[in-house]
Formats: sequence, structure tokens, C-alpha cells
Amino acid sequence: MTIPSLFENTHTHTKLCRHASGTVRDYCADAVSAGGRLLGFTDHTPLPDGRWPSVRMTMDDLPQYCAEIDEAREEFPTLTVLKGMECDHVPEFVGFYRDTLLGERRLDYLIGAAHWFLYKGEWVGAHRDIDAPDKLRAYGRHIVSCMETGLFVYIAHPDVFGCSFAGWDADAEACSRDILEAAQDLSIPLEINGYGFRKPMRETKHGLRLQYPVREFWELASEYDVSVVVSSDAHRPCDVYASLDKCIELAEECGLKFADLDLTPRK
Repeated sequence: MTIPSLFENTHTHTKLCRHASGTVRDYCADAVSAGGRLLGFTDHTPLPDGRWPSVRMTMDDLPQYCAEIDEAREEFPTLTVLKGMECDHVPEFVGFYRDTLLGERRLDYLIGAAHWFLYKGEWVGAHRDIDAPDKLRAYGRHIVSCMETGLFVYIAHPDVFGCSFAGWDADAEACSRDILEAAQDLSIPLEINGYGFRKPMRETKHGLRLQYPVREFWELASEYDVSVVVSSDAHRPCDVYASLDKCIELAEECGLKFADLDLTPRK
């Protein structure tokens, strides 16, 4: 089994997403200084209706984002620079993701995520609003629906429900099994996200724990034929390859296999 490189990251955010710092060039410069081999940019995609504007670029920013990545490819020839987007699964924008981002803009890849999900017809936050079993079930269904689009090379932080759902119980296990079974059936890799290792710990009745990665989720994953991706989820240039060692360690401790994404820049 090939162990992922500590100098390859496919989940990176720039200042265009409104909650990170640094330009594409800043990240590439830090990556090259660190001996980096591959860096994939995945800012939160702009959406045609402008929703959630505090945590994503606007549609007007999209040409700049693409141009900065194209320029970086020329300036840093020793570094494989990939052009991607992190996409919340919004059903009415599946065509936008497919036709505009992958088609017209010729992005190299998309990753799926659920920072928000549909609950009783309303959008609620996965980081803060999963405070009851029925919301957890809705989150799980939303992740499965995201995978079923077939648009995403992997699913980012599938265990992000740990930010707001307290502890690990039968409901958390049932939600996790739904996600893991779908990932197995659809052959969609799941991401062990390094940003969680850099966030504040969460207080629970069993003591302090990470918000995510949720260890119990990944231990359960060992029962399924799933593969994992490790990423930094960098929001600062200095974190361009941060926490990858911890992600790899968790995957190995849980007996998980690593995915081979085989991503290459599109011309």
C-alpha cells in the first residue's frame, strides 16, 4: 500500500473565500520552499444566486481565481498545481458544477462537502446545528445525495458532524454507516481532514476530543471497502502541508487504505 506524500495536498483555500489568507502565489511559494510536489486549490465555489457570501468568492472573482492558478503553473514549474473547487451539494446547481466549472472553466476536479444541509426544507449548518438525531440523519442523507451526483473525486470531512453533535452513540453510528456504505457502493473516497487537528478541542462528557476527525467514524470505516484521502485543508500559506502526518497516522491506526486520485492538470 502506497503511503501518501507529506508534500502533496489537494484541499487548499485562498483569501478569495473570505475566511482564509494568502494568494495562490503565496501558497505555491511556501509549497516549493517546503519541497512540495503537488498542490491542489479548492476554494469554496461561488454560487449563481450569491448565497453564503461571507465564506466564498463571488461569481465575479472566478476568472481571477482561475487566472492566478494558470499563472502559478508557469511561475512554479517544479510544482504540480491543480485547479479545483470545494462544492456544497446544492441540488439546483448540479448543472452549474458540471457545465460551468468542469466544462467551461475546465477545472481539474471538484470535491464535495456539506457545510450546510437540507433539514425540513431549510438549510442548516453542519458545524453548529446538528443537535438532535433527526438532524444527524438528514446530514447523512445529504452526504449520500452528494456522492450520488458522481461529480466529486472525494468527499471532504464527512465526519464534520462532530463539530456540533455531542459524543458518539447509536445515532452517530447509524449516520456514519449510511455514509460509509454509500462510499463503498459508489467507490467514492472519503477525506481525513487535517484542519480538524488544528482547531480547538471540544469539551464533552467524556472529556476533551477533536471536533473532527472523529476517531470512531474512521474505526468504523475499517469495516467497509472504502479508501481515504488525507489533506491539510490549508487556510494559511504556512499550513500548506500541515497535519498530513497526523492524518496518515490516524488512517494507519484504523487500518484504512489510501486512495490513488491520479489528478493531472487539464489544458
